Amino acid sequence: MLTQLLRERLAPYKTWIALVVLFQFLGVVAMLYLPSLNADIIDRGIATGDTGYILRTGAEMLAISFGQIICSVLAVWFGARTAMSFGQDVRISLFRRVGTFSAREVQQFGAPSLITRSTNDVQQVQMLVLMACTIAVQSPIMMVGGVIMALREDRGLGWIVVVAVPALFLCVGFVVSRMVPSFRVMQARIDEVNRVLREQISGIRVVRAFVREPHEAQRFGKANDDLTAVAISAGRWMATMFPLVMLVLNVSSVAVIWFGGHRIDDGEMMPGAMTAFLSYLMQILMSVMMATFMLIQIPRAAVCGDRIAEVLGTTTSVEPPADPVAPDPALRGHLALEQVTFAYPGAEEPVLCDVSFEARPGQVVAVIGSTGAGKTTLVNLVPRLFDATSGVVRVAGQDVRDLDPDVLWAQLGLVPQKAYLFSGTVRSNLQHGKPDATDEEMWAALEVAQGRDFVEALPEALDAPVAQGGTNFSGGQRQRLAIARALIRKPAIYLFDDSFSALDLATDARLRAALRPETVDATVVIVAQRVTTIKDADLILVLEDGRVVGRGTHHELLADCATYQEIVTSQMSAEEAA
Repeated sequence: MLTQLLRERLAPYKTWIALVVLFQFLGVVAMLYLPSLNADIIDRGIATGDTGYILRTGAEMLAISFGQIICSVLAVWFGARTAMSFGQDVRISLFRRVGTFSAREVQQFGAPSLITRSTNDVQQVQMLVLMACTIAVQSPIMMVGGVIMALREDRGLGWIVVVAVPALFLCVGFVVSRMVPSFRVMQARIDEVNRVLREQISGIRVVRAFVREPHEAQRFGKANDDLTAVAISAGRWMATMFPLVMLVLNVSSVAVIWFGGHRIDDGEMMPGAMTAFLSYLMQILMSVMMATFMLIQIPRAAVCGDRIAEVLGTTTSVEPPADPVAPDPALRGHLALEQVTFAYPGAEEPVLCDVSFEARPGQVVAVIGSTGAGKTTLVNLVPRLFDATSGVVRVAGQDVRDLDPDVLWAQLGLVPQKAYLFSGTVRSNLQHGKPDATDEEMWAALEVAQGRDFVEALPEALDAPVAQGGTNFSGGQRQRLAIARALIRKPAIYLFDDSFSALDLATDARLRAALRPETVDATVVIVAQRVTTIKDADLILVLEDGRVVGRGTHHELLADCATYQEIVTSQMSAEEAA
């Protein structure tokens, strides 16, 4: 998967890669030429006392060294640019792919894992690309060129190269083979640390409220210790690699000096040639040692590449239609569920079973039921956060599976169960509903959502800062801002998923009264736990274990629905219910 990922994502940068190879080749050729010139200075200049030859050859070496530096800088520059662009493209692709996922795929991977794959995993593969553009290109050229130049100086010592290079490869291969399993486990352990840390930061209030700091510290400590143990295991093997490389390198150097000295003593070799041979051998072994950096990076990058490819290769279970149809303008705001059943993959029982109802503009449809009855799932089927297992969900007369997603979402104003605000300002959050909204439209929406008073009280008003998730606002304030965000869009269908739960009864009543004239031409679906919130709805659906066990108005259900009667009795007195 890593090879395929690199092949596909590096295709647009073939020109840059070609320049990297060109400049690396020129730089290595210059580097390989220098020991030969150094040998000539020793044998033809110093040995004979020819100062002019020494100066001329030295000047030539300086010019070659300068050119080699320029080539190396250009090669690294193009390599770095290629690697950074590659990382940027992969992160964008991951972001776009995750953006197409339904809630099912997000739950399958988990948010912490998706974050790790988009950051740490991409960084590891990006580092591999950078090293490939520098070390991986340079090492083979230097190795092959070094062998040729070393044998050109003296073939009698060639057997040292034949022995040293395979020995180094065997040592490195043995160590790397032991590191691969550790790197695979390490990425999973990083996911676990991110998951625990995210839970603890998000739930810090709950942790403190129940005095669970010691327990959570223990959980994080265990996840951290598990990651550390794997990292230490991989680090130990990594630590053995460099001593092995240095051992082979030093033994090879001693062998060249020992046997080369004997050849010089026998008159079969010049001192300069032995010096050059030793330099070439060092270059050969250094190229092998540099390649070990690549071999260290490849196993971990391969694991990360597999994880990235897994996300990029996952298609959403909520696929856009191949031939989208247009909504019927005459049925704008119409919503219908026809014998809808929904079950999560692998679940023994469906969450919803044979749910049917129809709503038209001007109507308020309420859904009530016990926890786990399937109320939120029902609402999530309308914007296609999930697709129904069977049955049809229709918006504006068309099956939602046949509508273009953007067209479908333009018809809806969703206020989720957990009101979420994005970091920025109050203004930028309201503009999520309508990017070109004017200040007058924003204040009007806040007025209806009963949020104008507290926003006006802020020093910066609409430009007041909003922390990530809206944590600098209370739960009720977040809900009112989320409602205003939906109202400013003026959609054909409003979906309120228990969106008034954090409001006090008086604010709840004022908000519902203000909503009536604003939504007279739209369909309103309200999921609620409180009877007072849905008492005046035109149609109330009572869910129990995913089935509709009652439908009608408040008074009709009081007369003939036992489940609704139990809910009302638990919340209201007889006078209030009437």
